[in-house]
Amino acid sequence: MTTKTSKSVASGKIQLKWVRSAICTPVKHKKVVKGLGFTRLNQVIVRPDTAAIRGMVKKVPHLVEIVK
Repeated sequence: MTTKTSKSVASGKIQLKWVRSAICTPVKHKKVVKGLGFTRLNQVIVRPDTAAIRGMVKKVPHLVEIVK
């Protein structure tokens, strides 16, 4: 028997929001934000919940937040 899950965020996914500009940040931080896939401020994206993505978010916690 199968059960329906909510469409908002499936298990194994993480929602990220870019909340602060990367203008006056080091180049490494800008590359991390770009590597996560952000293109504009206040954008919410869904990425797989892996150690690599968590590590990238940990490098720029002042620019990105995890949305519930």
